[in-house]
Amino acid sequence: MKAKKIVTMILVFMCTALLLTGCGSSSSNAPKADNGGKADKKVVAMVPKVIGSPYFDTCAEGAKKVAAEFGFEFLYTGPTSADAAQQVNIIQDLINKKVDVLIVAANDAQSVAPALKKAKAAGIKVMTYDADSTPDARDLFINQTTPEILGRHIMDNVAKEIGGSGEYAILTASLTASNQNVWIKWMKEQQADKYPNITLVTIAPSEEDQQKAFAQTQNLVKAYPNLKGIAALSTVAEPGAAQAIEQLNVIGKIKLVGLATPNGMRQYLKSGAAQSATLWDVGKLGYLSMYMAKQLLDGKTPTDGMEVPTVGKVAYKADNKEIIMGEPLDFTKENVDTFNF
Repeated sequence: MKAKKIVTMILVFMCTALLLTGCGSSSSNAPKADNGGKADKKVVAMVPKVIGSPYFDTCAEGAKKVAAEFGFEFLYTGPTSADAAQQVNIIQDLINKKVDVLIVAANDAQSVAPALKKAKAAGIKVMTYDADSTPDARDLFINQTTPEILGRHIMDNVAKEIGGSGEYAILTASLTASNQNVWIKWMKEQQADKYPNITLVTIAPSEEDQQKAFAQTQNLVKAYPNLKGIAALSTVAEPGAAQAIEQLNVIGKIKLVGLATPNGMRQYLKSGAAQSATLWDVGKLGYLSMYMAKQLLDGKTPTDGMEVPTVGKVAYKADNKEIIMGEPLDFTKENVDTFNF
């Protein structure tokens, strides 16, 4: 009986100690809350066009790194396909979660604008990156380069590879992608200005899906027997197009340029299925986006030529509230091994 009594006393003592410890923890170690009921830690959410894309995931890694440096909580979530309606639903969910900053690559500038305006009305700092919304729906746009520079550059690459004459096609992400439509506008301008003997036969969507890009390329090659070149304007479209060129055994006959990561295109550049892939340092785009989120939260206005750590000097267009990271970069079989992203 004495042994049982001792055991009971020990158990009572241990339970009491645990209860006291729990009470002390909840009162002294719990994070302070602001007026919205959130912890002091700022929450920054990044919403890509589509989740699982190597391009956007690499961008998110750059953003995540600097978010940790600033002590932000970083949320990365997006639609499973390049669908504006899905993206709007995700934005609404993040508004309900009362995030502090929302960074979105818009699938459709017009479709996402009302949701972004709603976020602004709720006191959320709203930014776009990679693909803009309507300017009135956000506080800042982080642009990788200017649409004119990029569009003219890609057209020059097409002309170089097909010898300045002949038919080519554009393989875009989606027909409503605002950034790609502006690039295409400038491609057409450059074509009209410098390459009168080149003809654009069609613009085909791939919906940010590599297999759809593969299928569309097969269709293009069959539908246009005189096709000499393809410009693939998304980082999953160019690898898909390159796969199709290899499978159809038209390496050398169809020249392929576009936008893609060096890792995504390395094997195709070396095989000759693609001649170049143009991009920028995607990780730095994510880093820059998060750095500017901190500027907004601190109430600071960007300046033209400002120096950003790890990124360098960036341009700022005050009239459009747009940050421009820099010039495009071409990856070829000669230099692709010097890059790893």
